Amino acid sequence: MSEAKASGGWKLWAVLALPPLFWAGNFIVARYSRGEWPPVSLAYGRWVIALIALLPFAWPHLKRDWPLYKRYFWRIVGLSVPGVVAFNTLIYWGLQTTPATNGMLLNSSIPLLILLIGALFWGQRLGLWQVLGLIVSTLGVAVVILQGSLARALALDFAQGDLIIFTAMIAWAFYTMGLKLFPPEVNRIGLLAVQIILALPMLAPFLALELWLGYRPIFTPASIASLAYIGIVPSVLAYLFYTRAVVLAGPARAGQFIHLIPVYGAILSAAFLHEPLHLYHAAGFGLILGGILLAAQGNRAAAKG
Repeated sequence: MSEAKASGGWKLWAVLALPPLFWAGNFIVARYSRGEWPPVSLAYGRWVIALIALLPFAWPHLKRDWPLYKRYFWRIVGLSVPGVVAFNTLIYWGLQTTPATNGMLLNSSIPLLILLIGALFWGQRLGLWQVLGLIVSTLGVAVVILQGSLARALALDFAQGDLIIFTAMIAWAFYTMGLKLFPPEVNRIGLLAVQIILALPMLAPFLALELWLGYRPIFTPASIASLAYIGIVPSVLAYLFYTRAVVLAGPARAGQFIHLIPVYGAILSAAFLHEPLHLYHAAGFGLILGGILLAAQGNRAAAKG
């Protein structure tokens, strides 16, 4: 193998493996800094920094595609609500009370939620394998939220933070389906920048309410570093690396690497947050991953048919 090919191979593996590591870091850092950053303040600060970091990449597309963004204005507003306003704000709210490991395991349910929402609201048909996958994956989510306790299920004793984070995953599934409403000529980097521009005024009243209630950020070197990481690494770098991975390896292969998020997360949570791993974590992840594999089996069968 030539040195050039070897280098290309390493670069491909890097762009495939780094985005889930960056996204796992979002959960870890948000959980770590929960005592210093209230959820809305963290989300708002994240998107301000992300917009500043993103503008050099997005500006050429904003100038070129501005008529398209004006044409799809209300669609972009509708996309900004679940994808920018709700998703990370709900995650940061949930991480105030629930371990980062739980949040990342629930994140693994997104592919199945996309299937379910596509069927319920977009009229997409589900095959038998996909229905089975949804059932198995839902059981996995329930195991995580109920912490493997049947008694908690019977008592309807749900972990509030887990439910909030699961709501965030539903919001992201709606966001993902909403992206299909935009034609390919609408550049995705420019689209993300416009979403952030529209989302910041929508987040502002919630930020004002949070501050009025007395929840204020505590500025320390560690908290500022946490905000900088969240604003740049998972918000911009992960997005740029992931879009490059889709170009080089295709969406299917790039998407498979997203399942590394809970793997990275379990290691990082144990190392930096000292969060213990429980049997229900393994059981929940196994069921969620099993559901995804069942649904993928249905996709392969449909492709062959």
